[in-house]
Amino acid sequence: MLTQSTTEKLYNQDFCLWVETTVQQLQLKQFETIDWENLIEEIKDLSGSQKRALESLLSRLLEHLLKIGYWKSEYQDNSNHWKGEIRAFRKQIKKLLKVSPSLRPYLEDIFEECYQDAREIVADVTALSIDTFPMSPIASLEQVLDENWLPKTCT
Repeated sequence: MLTQSTTEKLYNQDFCLWVETTVQQLQLKQFETIDWENLIEEIKDLSGSQKRALESLLSRLLEHLLKIGYWKSEYQDNSNHWKGEIRAFRKQIKKLLKVSPSLRPYLEDIFEECYQDAREIVADVTALSIDTFPMSPIASLEQVLDENWLPKTCT
């Protein structure tokens, strides 16, 4: 029979088996053997990983919007690829917000920071001066997420 101490050791030895064991313990209502400390930490981390995913998707979306709007020398060869990436990032963000609508305020909170990060990254990738890209976001969050909106292109 498993004990709480055994499941705590399992957490460090085989995470996947620990998860399966914990699920089984919960289903069987074997609460006395559950590794509560690690279970609580893992549950807390779930929202953190959703936030990190949302931040990454928003940053990547903004990077591609900046590329399509300002990278003149690559526009003709890459604009279709960038548009596809923009659509994919928007869809992923919308799906994440659909399952966790409470993340919407977080998205609003990180919008400016993500834009500044994207601005710096795109300046590095394109070798264009950082001053090429506006200091303020090129659009509102609503526009950035709107599947029908793209920045005015550089061509």
